[in-house]
Amino acid sequence: MSLLTSLIRASTQFQQAMEKRPAPEAANGKASAQTAATPEAQGKGNDDRYTWSPDAMSDPAQSRAPRLEITEYKQSVGQDLAFVRETLRHKLAEYAQHPATPLSVSKGVDGIEVEGRVPDKVRDQIRQDLNNNKHFSEAFRRLSRNEPTLEFMDTAMKLNKAYGVSNPLLDTLVSENEQFNGLQDLVHRYDSLRRNTGAAVQPTSKAYAFSLNARA
Repeated sequence: MSLLTSLIRASTQFQQAMEKRPAPEAANGKASAQTAATPEAQGKGNDDRYTWSPDAMSDPAQSRAPRLEITEYKQSVGQDLAFVRETLRHKLAEYAQHPATPLSVSKGVDGIEVEGRVPDKVRDQIRQDLNNNKHFSEAFRRLSRNEPTLEFMDTAMKLNKAYGVSNPLLDTLVSENEQFNGLQDLVHRYDSLRRNTGAAVQPTSKAYAFSLNARA
């Protein structure tokens, strides 16, 4: 009897276990629900990986200007600025002039011209030294071309960022191909636009002047 009782008990436990087992349809439905939820969860994760600005995509005024590497342009121009500034300071010290003496350097018909509150003899000597300094002449030539263009672009982009003001000239300067947005590319297009359209933009390189110790 004990053997028969054991068999009946085992049969009953097996039947109860089968009744508690979920139906195949329910299990499959639950798996399908989990699968359907997976893409949504993955989508949320992917959204966090990217920085996407709807304003930048929809605002035509920002479609090109943000591609300009203004910081890199400033670094390039800044090297020439520092060299020109330090050379002029050295010349003031060399000829025993006060370090705060104002000096202005510009491009003249016969080369570099110097103006400032110094004796005529000292001014002529400084002018001669600067014209004989090949490195200074080249740096000043680059500066006279690059700085006006950079100043225009920097100002236009600041106005765009602060007030949302679009500058059609800036949009024209910038190429849709970022490979052609180097500083010299922009300078060339800037000069061409100014000559061809007569745009009232920054002064030309001939009118450019670098001022040391200038007072507002």
